[in-house]
Order: sequence, then C-alpha cells, then structure tokens
Amino acid sequence: MAAPALWQPQEQGLREICTLLEAHISPNSDQARIWQQLQHYSQFPDFNNYLVFLLARGEGKSIEVRQAAGLLLKNNLRTTFSSMPSPSQQYIKAELLPCIGATNRAIRSTVGTVISVLFQIVRVAGWIELFQALHKCLDSNDLDHMEGAMDAIYKICEDVPEELDVDVPGLSERPINVFMPRILQFFQSPHASLRKLALGCINQYIVVMPSALYMSMDQYLQGLFNLAKDPSSDVRKLVCSAWVQLIEVRPSILEPHLKNVTELILLANKDSDDEVALEACEFWSAYCDVSMPPEGLREFLPRLIPTLLSNMVYADDDESLADAEEDESFPDRDQDLKPRFHASRLHGSETGEDDDDDDAVNVWNLRKCSAAGLDVLSNVFGDSILPTLMPLIEQNLARTDDESWKERETAVLSLGAIAEGCIAGLYPHLPQIVAFLIPLLDDKFPLIRSITCWTLSRYSKFIVQSLDHPNGREQFDKILLGLLRRILDTNKRVQEAACSAFATLEEEAAEELVPHLEVILQHLMCAYGKYQRRNLRILYDALGTLADAVGAELNQAKYLDIFMPPLITKWQELQNSDKDLFPLLECFTSVAQALGPGFAQFAEPVFQRCINLIQSQQLAKIDPTAAGALYDREFIVCSLDLLSGLAEGLGPGIESLVAQSNLRDLLLQCCMDEAADVRQSALALLGDLSRVCPIHLHPRLQEFLTVAAKQLSPQCVKEAVSVANNACWAIGELAIKVGKEIEPVVITVVSCLVPILKSPEGLNKSLIENSAITLGRLSWVCPDIMAPHMDHFMQAWCSALCVIRDDFEKEDAFHGLCAMVAANPSGGVGSLAYICQACASWTEIKSEGLHNEVCQILNGYKQLLGNSGWEQCMATLEPAVVQRLARYGV
Repeated sequence: MAAPALWQPQEQGLREICTLLEAHISPNSDQARIWQQLQHYSQFPDFNNYLVFLLARGEGKSIEVRQAAGLLLKNNLRTTFSSMPSPSQQYIKAELLPCIGATNRAIRSTVGTVISVLFQIVRVAGWIELFQALHKCLDSNDLDHMEGAMDAIYKICEDVPEELDVDVPGLSERPINVFMPRILQFFQSPHASLRKLALGCINQYIVVMPSALYMSMDQYLQGLFNLAKDPSSDVRKLVCSAWVQLIEVRPSILEPHLKNVTELILLANKDSDDEVALEACEFWSAYCDVSMPPEGLREFLPRLIPTLLSNMVYADDDESLADAEEDESFPDRDQDLKPRFHASRLHGSETGEDDDDDDAVNVWNLRKCSAAGLDVLSNVFGDSILPTLMPLIEQNLARTDDESWKERETAVLSLGAIAEGCIAGLYPHLPQIVAFLIPLLDDKFPLIRSITCWTLSRYSKFIVQSLDHPNGREQFDKILLGLLRRILDTNKRVQEAACSAFATLEEEAAEELVPHLEVILQHLMCAYGKYQRRNLRILYDALGTLADAVGAELNQAKYLDIFMPPLITKWQELQNSDKDLFPLLECFTSVAQALGPGFAQFAEPVFQRCINLIQSQQLAKIDPTAAGALYDREFIVCSLDLLSGLAEGLGPGIESLVAQSNLRDLLLQCCMDEAADVRQSALALLGDLSRVCPIHLHPRLQEFLTVAAKQLSPQCVKEAVSVANNACWAIGELAIKVGKEIEPVVITVVSCLVPILKSPEGLNKSLIENSAITLGRLSWVCPDIMAPHMDHFMQAWCSALCVIRDDFEKEDAFHGLCAMVAANPSGGVGSLAYICQACASWTEIKSEGLHNEVCQILNGYKQLLGNSGWEQCMATLEPAVVQRLARYGV
C-alpha cells in the first residue's frame, strides 16, 4: 500500500498568508482589517498547516514573520486542535519536533511555546514522540538541541509540572524520572543558558515534589550550593528563588543545611545585581513566616540588619525619585490614577485589615522588600534587634548634609518599620522619637517629609495611648497640626502621604479629635480646593474616616458650613458616568451615618441620585447606547452602600424618600444580580430597610425572602460567603419586623443554617454569628415551627451563642431560645449542658424581661430533672460556668 501523501502548501496560499503576517507585525497597519482577514483564513481546514510550515520551514522568510506564524498557531491550537482532522493534527506534531533544535534561538523559543501549549492538550500519552524527541535532544551534546529541549521542558514544567510525573502506557518510566538526572547534570554545564533552564525546571517541582526530585534531593542541594556564586546573575537569582521556595514549602529539607544557606543568602543579599539581592531578601520574611526556630537566625542579625538598612536607601533609578519632583502644578496623568476597589458592605465582625503602604507606586523592589524584612524581624525578635539597629539609625540621622538625605530618609523608614515589633523597647523613648520626627515634617526634601508622615502614622496608636502622660496631649497636638500642615504641602507625593497618615491617626484618636474639628475641617477643605484627582480620592477617605471617628459630633452647623457646600458642589458637577463619583459616594456614606438625622437637609438629592445611578446602570447593562454609558457595576454597589448609610443615618426619616421611589423593585433586581458584590450590597440594604421601613418591602416580601434564602445554599456559601452572611442577617432583621409572615421560608433557611453551625471550621466568624442570631430570631417569631427540630441543632447553636458579644442581637437570639424551650421543654434535655453554657456566657443581661425568661427555663429544667439529675448536669460543667449560673437563681 502506498504511503499517504504528505501535505504540501500551495505557493499562492503561502504568499497571501506571508503578506498578511508581514502586515500583522507592522506597527502602522490597520489591525482591525488584518484581524478580519485572519479570521477569514482560519475558516480553511489547513490554515494551521500553513502556519506550522512557515514556522518550521520558512527559511527564506524573516524571523519575525515565522515567529508571528508560530504565535498565531499557538493561539489557534488552544481552541481548535481537538476538533482538527487527524491528518492535520499529525502533520503539526511531526513538523514541530525537528525544530526543537533550530539554529535560531527565537525560532527555538517560539517552537518551545507552541509545544508546551499542544502538550497541555494531548499530554504525554497523546504525544509519545515528543518525549522521545526531547530525550534524544538532551543526549545530543549539540547546544542548540539541548537548549531547545530544555526550553520546551521548562515551559511544560511552568504550566503543568505534574503531567510529567505520571505513568504512561508504552513507557517504562515516568517522563520526569528520565529527565531529572539529565537536568541535574546541566547544573554543571559550561553554558549559562543551560544552567539557568535546568534550575528553572527543577524549581517548578519544589511545591509538587515528585519522588524523582525527593530521591535526588542531596544532589539538587549540592548543585544549589555550587551555583550560589555562579558568574550569571540569572542563575544566582534562581538559586535564591529555590532557597526561598524550599523554606516556604519544605523547611524540614533545609533544616540540616540552614546555617550554610543563611550565609549564602546573606551574601546574595549584597549582590551587585539588584534582582538577585531582591530574591535573596525574600528569604527573611519567608523564614519567619513558616515559624522556623528564630534562634537559627539570631547569630546573623548583627550582619543582616546593616545589609537590610543599606538596601533600604533609594536606588538612583527608583521611579519614586522622579515622581517626588512633581509639585501640585503638574497635572495628573491617567496612569497616576491607580485602580480602586470598593469593598461591598458587610454586616458583622470586622475582618478586613488596612494594609500599610508607604509608596504610591506599588512596584515591589529591593528597598520595599528590605523594609518588609526589617518589619518581620522586629516582630519575631522584638527589642533584641535594637542594640544593633539603633546606632545605625542614629548615625544616619546625624548626617545632616544635603548629599546624605537618602540615608536620613532610610533612618526614618526604619523607625516606621519597627514601630510595632519593637514598641516595648521604644515606648519609653517615644517623646524623644516624636520630638525628633516633627521637625522632619518640614525638611527641604519631599521624600523625607512623606516618609516622616508614614512613620508617625505607624506610632499613632501609641501616641494616642500616651495622651494622659505628661506632655502627651501637647505631643499629640504637634503631630496633628504637623500632618495638617503637610496635607497642604505643594508636593503631590507629600500630600498623599500626609492624607493617608492623617486617616490612620483619625482611626486611633476617634473622639480625641473633637476639640480640633474646626481646624481639621478647614485644612481638609483648603486641600479640597487645590488637590488634583488622584489625591482627592485620598482626601475623601480622610474626610470619611473623620466622620466615622467623631460620629454625631460632626452634626453642628458651624462644621457643616465648612465641609458640606464644597462636597455638594462637586456632587453636582460630576456626571453620572464619572468614576470620580465612587470615592465621593463612599465619603457621603460615612458622613450620612455620622450626621444621622442631621443629614436630612441634604438627603433628597443624594437619595435621588443613587436611584438614578442604579437605574441608568441597569439600563447600560442591557443597552449601553440608550443609557449613554458603559456598564460598570461599581456605580450600583457604591449607590446601594450609600443608601444603606442613609437608612442607618436617617432611620425612619428615610421612609418618605423610599415611599416616593421605585427602590423596592430596583433592590429586588439587585438581590438577584449575577455579580456577588452587587448581591452583597443589595442584601445589606435589604436588612437596613427592614429595620427602618419594612412596610415598603411588604408588597414583594415573599420574593425578597425567597431570593435571600437562596443565597444560603451550601454551594452559594462556598462561592460567596459575604453574600450569604448579608442574606442571613437580612432574613433575621425581616423576621423581627414581619413576624409570622416569615413562615414560608423558615424550614428552608434553618436547613441551610444548621450545617454552617455544625461545621464552622474555615467559615468566617461573621457568618457563624449571624447564623446563630438569625436562627434565634426565627425561633422567637415561629417557635412552634422550630421547636420540633431543636434537637438537630441545639448543641451547635448554643456553642455559637457563647462567643457572641452581649448586645441587642444576642438578646433577640435568647428570646428565641426561651420561646423554643417553652414550646418543647423535653427537646432540650439532651442539650441542657450546652444551654447552661450559653446562658452563662452573658456578662449581664440588661433586659429585665429576658433575664426573667432565662431564670424561668433554667429553674424549669431543675424541677424537671430533680435535684440529683440537675447536680449530675452541673458536674459536667466548668466551676466558673456553674458560678455564673447562680445569678439565675439555680
């Protein structure tokens, strides 16, 4: 039988595709038109054959055209390879293999990329010939072939390392078992490119750790030691990366060699190549994060700390140096406006933590990594690093000449980095530290002014704690006024640092700010008049934080006259599609909550604007042309959150606004949105409206309840725990207000809450607390439905109630507990010890009625069990619990 005819390209087709690819890579061509033509050609069944032919055999064509063919082929294979006719599949595979060792490095690299993508589709079993070809190239001793094979293997390891560690029918060994010894040999290759690729490949296996690597671990570690001083900086960087990964995921492997590794890392931390030094510097945080015994590092601290400090000095090419030259007359560029993320409203325990960040441009570099390393070391070793560190800081601060400003800046950064870890040792000297820092707020170098703002903010908690010390208030006032002065700096970088630092101080100081409110607001509004877009966002945050910190104190005419008119003017200026509305919406949310009923005079236009924003965005989702804007759900999320702020601030005063709007229907639509953050904010608003004007939800109550209950299914909890949290809270709030009308969803909701309470591991604290409270509220309004099922959840529920702080929500839950026990006393007998622990968890029940109910059910059980039965139950409890139960007269 004759061999099947091999595919051959037609000259005409080849020419056309080449012309198209040449245009494709030309910077001046009409890319949209070319893209259409490429789409047209890709309809032909053998289009990909042409592309692989050009990549593999296009000797007369430019390298760029051949690469373009390869990259287009790679993208096509992802989507179409599986549905290609078998002869085309075979042809493409066969053409790629001989090019693994192509003489041109760019072609080899493109072929490696295509092979890696194709391998992900067919795996080893679907392309045994690839495995054989790679093996052959590795053993060829021809540099091009070895490098091409290593490049392809490296790319496979990067994407799907585990796929080389599988048993394959037809192969006697797993591919990685065959490759590993050969790759390790390349550690000793005279060619830096092979040493780099070999290291890169094996480093990909540290996390998955196949037995092939585990069995060769001694050889691998020895190879790393040998390459630690390699002449190639790329190789040295990969050695450091290996040590960092090993300490993170396999610390036990490094433990016997830790001293030698630490020596080498310390050396690499001073490498002349910043990228090597940066990779080495990651080691210190990684070491401390995995809770290795700190003693292993202690002896290195006297050498490590000076290294970190010298690496914290601004490098001459640091982008921040150029940025720092910009004063406020320079207009903001679009790229200066960092993407912002609005956190949707969450009801319950606060879990978010603010991330300190001293730099506006978030490029991770050696300076930042070294400062982070010092921060981590200070948290692990505490004050014991001060004898080494403080003389270096003092030495740098003493250098007052202009040439040494970067060293002075580093000293201030260091003081900020150790603020938390070394506070015990620094606290007695806080007045001297602050007295030293305050003049630096007026330094001639803007980066010293900005870092001083950040460092003072790191001490703000302790500065507020010292208010009652001698001169503590004077010190606080100096910092407050110093930061306000810097908020009005002419340098944009300093404005930003001062605003962020001031927001941190506001959070800590809270009501201590009240005597200074007028001067604070005057400074913030003066800044408002001169800031550009980027820093305006941070200023809104400082104003919102102020409102959160002082609350109703802000509700005085003299203050409102300072800050509300400029905000309202800006509010009216901004278009509905302007993203600068987001921070203003967030700011208004805090202000509305703080002013409470005092916000009523501004409420109507704000409320109406939120409704319009939600409406126009819901239209934009379906028809952007009619809406005159592109859909951006953040407008909806921020508007819903501001409406929640209004509900919280105005209370029942919001009722007339809700009555005259279509908020109810918009809200129901948002509760069903496919985006989790929209549902999260919508359900928060549902709960807030339930509290203040439930009557307006009434016409669609059952729909709201059904939608909220749906968010509690195990799948939804897994996919969007914060949405489930808010849904759970909203159902509880509705239950209190609508009573028996909640009955249709009770069993559905309870069947979802019980698994949450029974397996709380890994779920957030807020969801567990809200589940316990909502279960209690449902029991309070529908005890007859709940009581027959109480033995299914009573123990887990009582355990959850024990850890909830005393407040009105916990009172509601206990009303439910008492109502259910009253309806079915025998159902609680098996869980009596848990009920007792829950009752003992109160510090004090403020409501006399509830206190009497708890006394009643406990005394009821004591009578039901008789003295001996009761004593038996008491014997199972901690003595402290029994003691606390005495207040209920049992």
